[in-house]
Order: sequence, then structure tokens, then C-alpha cells
Amino acid sequence: MLRAHSYAGIEGAYLGLLRLVHEDYDQRIAARGNDAREVIGVAFRLPNPRQRLPYLAQRKVNPVFHFAEALWYLAGRRDLEMISYYAPSMRSSSADGATLGGSAYGHTLFNPADGDTVSPFDRVLKLLRTEADSKRGYLPVFSAHELAITDNPDMACLAGLHLLVRDGQLHMVCHMRANDLDCGLLSDVFSFTMIQEYAAIQLGLELGHYTHTIGSAHINDRNAERVRQVLDEAELRRAPQQFPFPAMSAETGPDTVSRLMAYEELLRTNTVKYSADEIAHLDVDAYWQQALLLFEAYRQIQHDESDTVGRDVLDALHPGLRWLLARKWAACVTTGGAR
Repeated sequence: MLRAHSYAGIEGAYLGLLRLVHEDYDQRIAARGNDAREVIGVAFRLPNPRQRLPYLAQRKVNPVFHFAEALWYLAGRRDLEMISYYAPSMRSSSADGATLGGSAYGHTLFNPADGDTVSPFDRVLKLLRTEADSKRGYLPVFSAHELAITDNPDMACLAGLHLLVRDGQLHMVCHMRANDLDCGLLSDVFSFTMIQEYAAIQLGLELGHYTHTIGSAHINDRNAERVRQVLDEAELRRAPQQFPFPAMSAETGPDTVSRLMAYEELLRTNTVKYSADEIAHLDVDAYWQQALLLFEAYRQIQHDESDTVGRDVLDALHPGLRWLLARKWAACVTTGGAR
């Protein structure tokens, strides 16, 4: 029987796909002016979806954006005002300069469709609570109407998420019509596994495995040099960095997301400044305090005159997040605890 290859964490899957498409691609394509190498039809599985961050110095992963995007999805938003603060390049995908379309996956998942009063996410959770072994827990995202939009600047890459309850665990299969392996894969897997873990908590289930399938797996030529550097680093290092991440708190729910988004806005607009001790005393549990520590660190990078992030914030961060910050913003994260 053929199954998706399993990896201990996203780092192994990411490197495996980069090697495949960089070195043994099926063909070359030039979709919408982007020259790229492509492999059609690939998949992988993560038995432990919590290992959703890669620790590669050359890749310089941005954990601030990853948490911001995951919360933006969970909040069901589509506005540029929030998400473009963390990723200004996303503005180019907006048709009206204010909102995003197909790529605002959370808006599709967590808001009622036209003519409905319940979100697709909540309908699927209701189904899974009442129908054992259901195969119908599918959350479609890509919509046929997107094809009818002339010169659509933001067509959904995510076809849908399939939630399956088996033996007390919530598994998820993600179907991507396309994935840019260098730029999109890592943030997609981070957010989708966060949605999976969030759903498992709402259902009172253990977190199961995550399977990621891709129709068009590609690497754009403009990113080929960075991909080569990442693969060279992986080849030369003695052992991968190991930073196991804890489970999402069992208290996490819609109210948690609302509180986090309120604090995020205060930090994003530079309305407040938090010390690590102040964050520790907010009405947010220890797991999600890590996201607020990241947002405070980014606030300092964006708004404060000081050229370094405060030592108290860095020391309160999970070691893996601190390691990633030090690689992404080396000039700002220079304290001994971050290296």
C-alpha cells in the first residue's frame, strides 16, 4: 500500500521536497511570468504536527508572521491592515487595497457562507461530534467562482482541509492545488496544523497526524540561490537543531482568539508596550503568551528607537522561537540568551 512519506517534523519534509524539486524536477513552467521548476503530485505526513517550525539558519524563518497569520485565520479575517504589517508583500495580492480574496482562508472557514448562519468550520465540528468515523468533514476553500474573475490576483492555493476522527484522534489531510516550496509551504503547514490542533481541542480529542498533498510543487527560479544555500547548510551540519514545542492549551477557544487579537492590535499600533512580566499577567495562558512576546519583540523592532529587543522579552521566549528571532533579525537580537 502506498502512503505519504512520514517525517518527524516540517524541517525534514521541507528539505525533502526542496531536494526533489531542485534536483529532480519533472519540468519547467512559466506560469504568470514566474519561471519555475515543478513536480506534479507530491505528499508527506507529520505524525506530530506540533513540530511545525524548521530551524535552518539560511532560511531565516519568521515566527512572528507565522503566529500572526495563524491567528488571522482563526479570527476569520481578510483585512490587509493587520496581516500586511507582518508581511507587506501581501498588499500586491489585494484587488481593492483593503482586503484579500482567495488566500484569506480563515475568512472562508470561520465565517458563514452567503445565506447561512453557521460557519463551515462549526458545521464540520458538529458533524464530527455526532457521526463516528465520518468521511464528510471536509472544509472546501478554493471556489469555482475564483476562476471567473479576470486577472484574479489572489486565487486560493488551498483546495480544502479534510478532518477525520479515528480512535480518539483528529487527523487532517490538506489538499493544495499548488505550493511554492520556498515561500509558501512553511507558513501554510504552520497555520493549517494550528487549525487542526485548535479543532482537536474544540472536539476534546487528541491531535492526530497531518497529511499535506500538493498538485503543483514548485520552486521559482528567483529563489533558487536561497534554496541551494539551505540545502548546503543541511548537508554540512552535524545534527539538526531540536526545539520540541508544547501542546496548545486546552482552554483555547474563540474567546482566546478574540483576546489575542485585541492585544495584537494594541502592539501593532504601538498603543502599548509590554514587558515580559506584564505579558505574564495578562488574561492569556502561557502557551499564547509566547505569541504576544513575539508581537512585542516585533513592535520593538518596528517602532522603538533602540536597535535591540529587550532582554526580558527574549529570555521569556521559548528557546526555539528565540533561536529563530536571532537568525531573522540578527542585528536586533544580540543578547546572550538569544544566541
